Amino acid sequence: MKSFHLYLDSADIGELSRCMPHPVVYGVTTNPTILKRDGITRATLPGFFEKVLKLGARQVQAQVQAATTDAMLKDAKTLLAGFDPGQVVIKIPATRDGLRAGAELISQGVPVTFTAVYALEQAHFSAQLGAAYAAPYLGKLDDVGFDGLGIISKMQGIIDRSGADTRLLVASIRSREAYLAILKIGVGAITIPTRLFAELLDHPATIEAERLFLADAEI
Repeated sequence: MKSFHLYLDSADIGELSRCMPHPVVYGVTTNPTILKRDGITRATLPGFFEKVLKLGARQVQAQVQAATTDAMLKDAKTLLAGFDPGQVVIKIPATRDGLRAGAELISQGVPVTFTAVYALEQAHFSAQLGAAYAAPYLGKLDDVGFDGLGIISKMQGIIDRSGADTRLLVASIRSREAYLAILKIGVGAITIPTRLFAELLDHPATIEAERLFLADAEI
């Protein structure tokens, strides 16, 4: 059985530092939108990777910024430069060209996440090609009128039957309830916004019980 990987979906070092290092966190995911929001440019991206890895992330995920196979491969090479194998996961949209580029990187031993996975066949192709992750977006699926949980459950079934080591990496998680619902499906990975981290780890009843135990321990 594959181990579970929890990622934090952020490029804000301040926010990440309030959550990490922590043993429940496997790594950090980003995309061009997140990087732009948090002021990370291509020039400062390697420095961001280094900071995240020093915070204890085992992997950091970054997306190619190109639309054709050759350009994706060139961009991936730039993103990987200077880092140990496996530290940087290359995210590639699950387009026709993206699947080609991802397959080439996978053949070279590079971990790949096929992202923007909205259809069952995209999960199937991700497993067929040996991707490390396939990333569907729960909240965005719901936003456009689909049954996000239902679709992701079917994707997980496809992954399970394939026998591949591919993990579904579910993104666009907006609440604790959504997180728990996704866990029930049995996916291999989830990425959450940093604001949700405290809600999942800091339960008021547990904190209050700890306070009472510590007060009694002083007697």
